[in-house]
Amino acid sequence: MNEKQQSLLLESAARFPPPKGVKLSYGTAGFRADASLLESTVFRVGILAALRSLKTGSVIGLMITASHNKVADNGIKVADPSGGMLTQDWEPFSDAIANAPDPHSLLQLITEFVKKEEIGFEGRQLAEVLLGRDTRPSGEALLEAAKQGITSIIGAIGTDMGVVTTPQLHWMVRARNRGLEASESCYFHQLSTSFRCLMDLKPEEISKNGNDATLVVDGADGVGGEKLEQFKKMLTGLCIEVRNRGDGILNEGVGADYVQKEKVAPRSFGSADAGLRCASLDGDADRLVYFSVLSKKNNNIELVDGDKILSLFALFIKEQLSILNEGEGKKGNDSYQARLGVVQTAYANGASTDYLNEMGLEVVLTPTGVKYLHEKAAEFDIGIYFEANGHGTILFSEAFLCWLETSHKTLLSTSEGSAKQKAASRLLAVSQLINQAVGDALSGLLLVEVILKYMGWSIHRWNELYHDLPSRQLKVKVVDRTAVLTANAETVAVQPIGIQEAINAEIAKYPRGRCFIRPSGTEDVIRVYAEATSQDAADALASSVAKLVDQYLGFGSS
Repeated sequence: MNEKQQSLLLESAARFPPPKGVKLSYGTAGFRADASLLESTVFRVGILAALRSLKTGSVIGLMITASHNKVADNGIKVADPSGGMLTQDWEPFSDAIANAPDPHSLLQLITEFVKKEEIGFEGRQLAEVLLGRDTRPSGEALLEAAKQGITSIIGAIGTDMGVVTTPQLHWMVRARNRGLEASESCYFHQLSTSFRCLMDLKPEEISKNGNDATLVVDGADGVGGEKLEQFKKMLTGLCIEVRNRGDGILNEGVGADYVQKEKVAPRSFGSADAGLRCASLDGDADRLVYFSVLSKKNNNIELVDGDKILSLFALFIKEQLSILNEGEGKKGNDSYQARLGVVQTAYANGASTDYLNEMGLEVVLTPTGVKYLHEKAAEFDIGIYFEANGHGTILFSEAFLCWLETSHKTLLSTSEGSAKQKAASRLLAVSQLINQAVGDALSGLLLVEVILKYMGWSIHRWNELYHDLPSRQLKVKVVDRTAVLTANAETVAVQPIGIQEAINAEIAKYPRGRCFIRPSGTEDVIRVYAEATSQDAADALASSVAKLVDQYLGFGSS
């Protein structure tokens, strides 16, 4: 790193002093805090993004959002060349530079990291970072800070993509690095074209049945509601009414996070909507849940969460694969036995996991966190992952897509209009409709709608796939959360010694009982999850295990 570059970094860093007494860490959601504390951090993440672009020789993304957090908060996260999350290897560096106390300390950290990573500044192509932000009032000033961070690396440029959903920005990064045009209009075109293709491939005998009523969507008063209001004009065959599209306060009594946790209808929905098919996006449109208002008397809802969305997607894809592979067992040469896998965390309701297992699907658990789910799903030919909160997507391997495209061409020339050709068309269209970079509420919503039409199902029929086991989550304050070590995707506590055996003894008291503990990633608490055949049993199991945690690790134990 030459003297000119060092001087530029010192000079620009001096304009963005870090707030006193604030320590931030880069988690699954990137950095998040009150927006007034983030200017310095966002500037420094701009530097990191430019360095990442130089290192990979690819376009990188920076999204300024705090997703489902309150409007006063904001955050920033990095999209890697694949459109996925920042590689975990760079997270310690992001923490270090965010918390460097002054420009000279920052420069030293950058210099050491550049040397370790062998990032060349001379003779490389320009670094480019795509920038996006949600609708928060603080977004514009933070975007400017990010730009200044990017341009403090000589030759790096920041391209402002404007106000976009988080999944749109991730999609754009993935598209650019595949040599495709990356704009909002291209995103809408790809989604609407593949949606139309899937709608045209509905079985004729059921296309007139099912629930053809309007879909009513809660836009969380965020960017997703605004974009869907624009986008719905391009969608033939689907009538959408968008509420909470920016006329209220972002995430306040609205949004997927609120609906999923509180299990009540969001603002602007009420007794008049009883029985309608409704959906809720979160603040930056990377989560989706469905619901139906139960009665004309109150705001209670029938919730259709991420586990049920996953089950619907798995059912549809498994059916298309079965059609495609029909009679192929003996041929060998032309058939491709695609490995379909479903990925969940221990927080997935046990009834959903049982249902997926009964379908004969390969179900794998990972530790909590999108990065673990996404990584595991990528190991399959088709990997589907979702969290109950409504964040998830479907990944298709390049090898499978290559085979599918070849097979589809052959089927078009030999048996156009056959069940197999249509199944291949549907799978190709799903791979285009779903956002393979990250969970995307808009693309997920369109896929749900097209599958419900294909099946001829109402939201109520969909929700009958299985019945959730009652569950309870508790938090227990402890002296040191790191005293708990887990294994088997956080389902077994291996430390402290003896606690798992004690938990097992409690679980054995309840029919279909299941319980696990895991340390929080952010505070000194241990989280307890329990489920059983009745709410009383789930509550009692959670309570007894919480007492065990307190005995082993609570303030009394020390």
